Amino acid sequence: MTPTGPAASRASAPLVDVGPHWLFLVILAGLGMVGPFSIDTMFPAFARMGLEFGASELAMQQVVSVYLLSFAVMSLVHGPLSDALGRKPVILAGTAVYIAASIGCALAPSLPLLLVFRAVQGLSAGAGSIISRAMVRDVFADAQAQRTMSHIAMIFGLAPALAPVAGGLLLGWSGWRGIFWALAGLGLVMLVLVLAFMPETHPAERRSPLDLRRLGGGLADVWRNPHGRRLAFTAMLNNGAMFLFISSATLFVVNLLGLGENDFWVLFLPLISGMVIGSYVSGRLAGRMSGSRLATLGYRISVVAAVVNLVLALIPATRVLPWAVAPLPVLTFGIALAFPVLTLAMLDLFPDSRGAASSVQNFLALFGNTLISGLVAPVLGFAGWALAAGSLTLITGGWLLWRHHLRVVPGVPTAPVDAAAYEPLEDL
Repeated sequence: MTPTGPAASRASAPLVDVGPHWLFLVILAGLGMVGPFSIDTMFPAFARMGLEFGASELAMQQVVSVYLLSFAVMSLVHGPLSDALGRKPVILAGTAVYIAASIGCALAPSLPLLLVFRAVQGLSAGAGSIISRAMVRDVFADAQAQRTMSHIAMIFGLAPALAPVAGGLLLGWSGWRGIFWALAGLGLVMLVLVLAFMPETHPAERRSPLDLRRLGGGLADVWRNPHGRRLAFTAMLNNGAMFLFISSATLFVVNLLGLGENDFWVLFLPLISGMVIGSYVSGRLAGRMSGSRLATLGYRISVVAAVVNLVLALIPATRVLPWAVAPLPVLTFGIALAFPVLTLAMLDLFPDSRGAASSVQNFLALFGNTLISGLVAPVLGFAGWALAAGSLTLITGGWLLWRHHLRVVPGVPTAPVDAAAYEPLEDL
């Protein structure tokens, strides 16, 4: 039950002094934006990059896949490292490596070398986005944590909409290499902001020893917990329902809709507008509606939107704009309602190892995105109805897992809890 009165005021107060609240949120959101920008700015440039390197569409798709795969693998390390060394040092180191990797991408003379530097980008880009989620729970409790997570989602949710537009402008101004120089600049800005204004939210007395075996054991403990594992898969499917369209952007916009390299906004604007509005509504409802009810509502909205999207994609007359993208903002609105609840529910299961919990949840989501980008999107990208069917399958799978989770773990806590309080009722 959400506290009210003086107790609520105490619960919503920051647990760590972070200075100006708005600046803390902006930095966390900026760290989260690095990942989407590193993916979505590439889409307008695929044709020119493929022409320069003599690469096929499938080969160019690996520019996204190799980034996501390395991002996913390293996400298992960033969180536990931040539990042992502190949040800020790991973010600073990761951002510095990201800047160097972006410069390497800008100078790459061949596709194989570009893929190497993209892998290094992925290894480093996750430090900020993964650890920032743990930092929210370090600082805030109760409904304030959900509101903060929603506000951050609103800000960095703009990244996928702005990134392809920025990529198209940079492409026309300085070619595809200019995109990577811009990403290096973004990394430099975040490095300065974190160094100058970001406080350490995980003090030394709460840190775990820097022991690789123990760090690995922390990840294993998270994975062995059936409730944590279930929530990780739920978040993976929830995110994948939207990411299928993001990773298919070139196929959808250019091949299916017959538009050009500066027209990616027709897909990303509907997708991200729903995310931003959904994040805002989720924040407004925090403390007024239980987390379980809010996430369930989000899933119901998303599933209905995915069904409508499939029906429209099957009708020849509605395979054109605006019908081809009309249900997408409703789909992502529902996804955004559920996102903060799923994230906080995962972190609350492991109050003493939030970095590890965030890493496991992010790893599975990113691994799913890697499979979607490298395998599913190229297979389903031949038709809008196939993409719609794939998205419906993913969001329905997430909804079913969420319903199962609520049956075995009644309610979703809004304050840190002891994972031992959850009896290991059953597996996935």
